[in-house]
Amino acid sequence: MSISAWDDGVRLEVKVQPRSSRNELLGFHQGVLKVKLTAPPVEGEANQALTSFLAEVLGTAKRNVVILRGETSRLKLVGIHGVSLAEAENRLNRRQ
Repeated sequence: MSISAWDDGVRLEVKVQPRSSRNELLGFHQGVLKVKLTAPPVEGEANQALTSFLAEVLGTAKRNVVILRGETSRLKLVGIHGVSLAEAENRLNRRQ
């Protein structure tokens, strides 16, 4: 699992699969969290869907989820404020 402590929270690499039938976590593969999203990769819709979905999964506000790298790529580095490393791992493992 490739989650690391960052600032006042955690950061993780995410690979996004847009235009899926539903939003879901597929788990960690080679250190990258795979996420399916219903939103298309147009005009930032998939990025908004990703931040909303990760906020819901990790039990934090949407404003605490920030895309640090990869705005226009399927592979993104995401930072989440206000969530401990142990709490993030626990919540992500429960949702898989």
